[in-house]
Amino acid sequence: MRPVIQPHEVEFTAIRAQGAGGQNVNKVSNAVHLRFAVHGSSLPEAVQHRLLALSDTRITQDGVIVIKAQGSRSLEQNKADALARLQALVDSVAVPPRERKATRPTRASQQRRLQGKALRSATKQGRSRVID
Repeated sequence: MRPVIQPHEVEFTAIRAQGAGGQNVNKVSNAVHLRFAVHGSSLPEAVQHRLLALSDTRITQDGVIVIKAQGSRSLEQNKADALARLQALVDSVAVPPRERKATRPTRASQQRRLQGKALRSATKQGRSRVID
């Protein structure tokens, strides 16, 4: 089951967007900062741990995810984009990773490896100094 982000757990802050935009960019706050506290969320415990274990620059040491969205000129579209990116981040850790099953090399692969080593050894022995 896919964990869903509850709207009341997300905090939006309107900020001014970066980059070119003419005179209007200095007056209108269209970009958005999304803040989502992982510890205080309704996500399952396992999902929270996997989310905090990610090495992502958007996750602070306090366990708050900060996403900045400024792709659109509309505040509502930027909010929707930030929420979609947060949901994608949560979905990426929703499924637990599969456990690695230890396997042994086959006998044939072991023999091929040893034959290759022997051949390489013989090649290197042939390069050594000749003794009379």
